[in-house]
Amino acid sequence: MTILSDNEISYLAREKGMIEPYEPTLVREQDGLKVISYGQSSYGYDMRVADEFLIFSNATCQLVDPKNIDQKAFVRVKNHEVVIPPNSFALAYSIERFKLPPDILGIVLGKSTYARCGIVVNCTPMEPGWEGHLTIEISNTTPVPVKVYADEGVAQAIFFRGLPCRSTYATRNGKYQNQGAEVVLPKS
Repeated sequence: MTILSDNEISYLAREKGMIEPYEPTLVREQDGLKVISYGQSSYGYDMRVADEFLIFSNATCQLVDPKNIDQKAFVRVKNHEVVIPPNSFALAYSIERFKLPPDILGIVLGKSTYARCGIVVNCTPMEPGWEGHLTIEISNTTPVPVKVYADEGVAQAIFFRGLPCRSTYATRNGKYQNQGAEVVLPKS
């Protein structure tokens, strides 16, 4: 396996639609204001988080069951910024839509700006053949509230090229294939 450079990521994004919308540079400022960076980096792509969040609340939930998730355990917030309560998490989705070729695997890691504030970003790998908007878990590990900004960078995807696999996410009819621009809760 080899890691993809900015040149390869740019080609796949522009010519094959691997990332849409695609920002070819690392954006650190918008309209004269600093933002948490997003766009193309040397060996990855910093994705943005959309302005819709599902914040977990234990007020109505005594147990989280991934086979039978209680939607009432989440509070929906649509805003440019969101405050994640202490020791809690929010689900969000990427502004970017990804379309992975059959020989590319994407691994998503949190950005250091948020990590230094006690935020952990968790996503599953973007498997070969998977496409859609990525559902992102943003966990606040601190004992105080933490603010997260929409339309700014939240995580970095690193892409690896391997030999074509026998079975892609698409050919297996993966249950999270073609996720739309919305937060997708666990499916059983």
